[in-house]
Amino acid sequence: MKQNNQHKTTHFGFQEVEEASKQGLVREVFAKVAPNYDLMNDAMSMGLHRAWKDQLIDQLQPTPQMHLLDVAGGTGDIAFRALKSGCAQVTLCDINPAMLAEGRRRALDANLQKNISWITGNAECLPCPSNKFDAYTIAFGIRNVTHIENALADAFRCLRVGGHFLCLEFSLPQNPILRRIYDKYSFNIIPRLGKLLSNDAESYQYLVESIRRFPHAEDFATMIKNAGFTQVNYKRLSGGIVCIHSGWKPPPSPSPSGRGPG
Repeated sequence: MKQNNQHKTTHFGFQEVEEASKQGLVREVFAKVAPNYDLMNDAMSMGLHRAWKDQLIDQLQPTPQMHLLDVAGGTGDIAFRALKSGCAQVTLCDINPAMLAEGRRRALDANLQKNISWITGNAECLPCPSNKFDAYTIAFGIRNVTHIENALADAFRCLRVGGHFLCLEFSLPQNPILRRIYDKYSFNIIPRLGKLLSNDAESYQYLVESIRRFPHAEDFATMIKNAGFTQVNYKRLSGGIVCIHSGWKPPPSPSPSGRGPG
């Protein structure tokens, strides 16, 4: 019998594209937006993204012993906050060299070069050792990966037992009136801001569409549980525009004989 050789497809915003091409398309988007990324975050969220990230760090509770892996860390917003809040060390990983270059520039300007390392890597197959990190954060990045379940599995792999997974990601407001207002703002205003501030409406059209394609909060929480995390929960912020998802890596289950490995 002949095998079906059709290429698998996935979503890129509202478009259907070949799975193999999505990573490159996302990389192109963020290469274009990198120079104005922080300016656009302020404009799109009216500054709220700063409070959302502060709440993520509050929930992280950095300690002088913590080694944090910040994935899709881009320009360093989460990493810098963690270091300023007492985190011992941050490894910042992003798939896009342009975003990492912008982060390094910001670190130099803020005199935050110490205790932070920068690596280029894909969230689905991180170039990091297993069972290494005390905490893993990803802010506004996981919706851009091709296979979310693979990114969650690799987060689980990289964390030590007892490690904390935290994800800050856009969601959809539950209140129907707020959702209508949010939809009109997202589709009518954000691409225009992109055009005005960075001469790039198309990239921000994709970012708006990618939010609508991301799983609902309850479904994403189920995906986190399926990856092996326990004590999974999420907290809605700003009426549900964003959510902080949390989970912990448990110790391995005992073997059926009651004996551990070995």
